[in-house]
Amino acid sequence: MVDKALGTGGRKSDRDLKIRLKTAKGRKTSSTKWLERQLNDPYVARARSEGYRSRAAFKIKEMDEKHKLFKKGMRVVDLGAAPGGWSQVAARAVGSTAEHPLIVGIDYLEMDPIPGVTLLQKDFTDEDAPAALIAALGGHKADVVMSDMAWPTTGHRATDHLRIVHLIEIAADFAIQVLAPGGSFVAKVFQGGTEHELLHMLKRHFRSTFHSKPPSSRSGSAEAYLVAKGFKGLEPEITPVE
Repeated sequence: MVDKALGTGGRKSDRDLKIRLKTAKGRKTSSTKWLERQLNDPYVARARSEGYRSRAAFKIKEMDEKHKLFKKGMRVVDLGAAPGGWSQVAARAVGSTAEHPLIVGIDYLEMDPIPGVTLLQKDFTDEDAPAALIAALGGHKADVVMSDMAWPTTGHRATDHLRIVHLIEIAADFAIQVLAPGGSFVAKVFQGGTEHELLHMLKRHFRSTFHSKPPSSRSGSAEAYLVAKGFKGLEPEITPVE
């Protein structure tokens, strides 16, 4: 059941017009709080009204507005794409169409088709996933590799941190293999920072590397995003002299 708070004298004030849920039998308090947060979240309402599949769409949209990630005609790879909000934003920003798709997304979850996006239902951590993505790019380099991937949390902070760092490492390694010079890499990280070794590697390959927390990322959330811009290109292999 849904309750709406009333102001003084029974009048509903703007400040008090928050939806509150009575805890249903069998529903955990944490689930009730999550539902209340969703119902009162302005980004959830905006996502519905603007046709995005999730509020997460505004995170990449805000990062693009601030850091100028997308331009018309760019090719983009979306790692951990479900439910598709990031791919939707990228498709609109680069002008991707069903006739000329410029976006490739991958996730082990099934997704409804997105115009202008080639979707692969596969776990990115599978050994053959990078090759499948490269094939989907049709021989082209990517201009942006973005990742909103995250493992389900275990509740053990150190373990969760190591797992997310591992995801960032394999995503960054893939980005370095497929990005065109000047390209960008965006990946979700969590409080605890990015491992020094990983940051050092990214700084070696990109002209600028920094952390970003877009306004639509909930203030109480530990998530942030790592943004690396200006890919320098792969270092040429040195052939040993015999």
